[in-house]
Amino acid sequence: AKTVSRCVLYLLKKSGMWSPVWQKTCIQVFSSCPPGPAVDACLWSLIEVFKRLLTGPSQETLRNLVAVFDGSIMILCSKLIPEEKRERTLDIFTFTKSWTTTFCLFLDLLEALTMSSISCEAEVCLRSQRIALIHSSALLTVISYCSEVFIRKKILLFLKKVLLQKVGDDWFPRDGMSFRLRYKSLSSDMSLLTRHVLQAVTAGCLQRIQTEPAASFGGAQHILVDEGPKPDGVMLRALSLVLLKSIELQIQAEVDGTTDVCGHLHSLWGFLRRSYASQVEVTHLCCWISLLFGDQDDDLMEAASSFLSIFLISRRSLGLDCSAMSEVACVSGYNPHCHFVLLLQSISFDHSILLDFLISSETCFLKYFVRYLKVLTGDWQGFSAACGCKPTSHVDGKDEFTVCAHSSHLRPNVEDSVLHTRVGLVEYDSSDESEESETTYEGPAECAIRKKTSVPLWSESSSLLSHHMCTDVMGQRTCGTLDRALLCLSELGQVVKRLQQKKLFPYNPSSLLKLLAEVQDCFHQLNRCETLQAPT
Repeated sequence: AKTVSRCVLYLLKKSGMWSPVWQKTCIQVFSSCPPGPAVDACLWSLIEVFKRLLTGPSQETLRNLVAVFDGSIMILCSKLIPEEKRERTLDIFTFTKSWTTTFCLFLDLLEALTMSSISCEAEVCLRSQRIALIHSSALLTVISYCSEVFIRKKILLFLKKVLLQKVGDDWFPRDGMSFRLRYKSLSSDMSLLTRHVLQAVTAGCLQRIQTEPAASFGGAQHILVDEGPKPDGVMLRALSLVLLKSIELQIQAEVDGTTDVCGHLHSLWGFLRRSYASQVEVTHLCCWISLLFGDQDDDLMEAASSFLSIFLISRRSLGLDCSAMSEVACVSGYNPHCHFVLLLQSISFDHSILLDFLISSETCFLKYFVRYLKVLTGDWQGFSAACGCKPTSHVDGKDEFTVCAHSSHLRPNVEDSVLHTRVGLVEYDSSDESEESETTYEGPAECAIRKKTSVPLWSESSSLLSHHMCTDVMGQRTCGTLDRALLCLSELGQVVKRLQQKKLFPYNPSSLLKLLAEVQDCFHQLNRCETLQAPT
């Protein structure tokens, strides 16, 4: 297959034509042969040719080649995946080793075809280029009923890339290629995909999916003493992002607000609770984001961004005030204030790591950060409550804050934990402008990822926040988490401003600096209220 694909590519380069013998053979095999070595060889060669053409200068050749194979690919599709609404007749599909190998290659072909629908810039796409979207229900059926763990994981990872608009990222850099090059029916096709995902969840798809323990190097299961097997984080993250992105896109597209956001999220939390049953106990649902995505920056930012969109759209559709909406969001685990505080705790409130995120092109942090800062400045109470403070009285129309046992929602039986401290890529501050701190802090983010044992570390009545997150100084109520969060944002603003003045920042951060300044103004206004209220 490798030799054939190279010959085809050589002919395309020299004459702009592909081999008619290769074309005829592949079409005949796709149309008449069952899954097996012959189909695998043709799939491999076709995928390789597509991948090379996707990065080449001539997109017209790619369009013509896809058109030639369109019909035979659809015939092959009908052999490999069940038709919609045929879940109960899946016994006709024998999930043999031959089927598994062919199906994996077919998923790679679908990724190449999906990329071709973007790169060709055509207004109308062929049916084979839309299989991943219009036949997504069939792919979800395979996830529910196929016993092969690798197949389920590969489908979820593929759907995740489609929903996050990252198809082909594993093969080569995107080079500016994105879904902004849209064909006419892309919006409706994406809506169909998200609707199929949510319908599958409503029908109990998550109840049928069995997660396997995570594999270590060499394929062995990674089990430590006194611990159960760790669940497969790659699969759980992919499944979670597929559902979160589907909820986000669906509620953005609908006008009647019929999507059961809370119901779908609680289905996800129930699935994750079963998957992590031997590892942790999480009762504050917002902490699942740290448990799932804590060590994957790109997925973490995508999840946080989706949660933020869900929060904003839900607040607008429900018509609730900020305080009530924060409570509703916490009950279902999508409070963006909690997520941002957990993010800051996971990086030990290190502003240099936030700066790394801001200048990195590997995550969507900049977009998420700007959107969240706008929410923060308009909902200061929600942010303060997430930091462990709650309003107790009113001073000149502003709320004053004191500690609440926010971390009491997290009651894991724990033995020990490790604070995963991230290291900044670059030391942005000189030695005379910064001071090192050796103090170790612990907060809800760490509580959420602790291991379950038979001995509790603290009682239910105790609170981490009341233990070391809050102090009374000169009668003024202060919340340590809130202070550290705002200090982190303040230091970030100072560093960004210095880099801008030296023309070392990669883009114009004026809007970002303005938002950071507004956050500081909110904090200073709160401090003035507390000073006026302090006893003399």
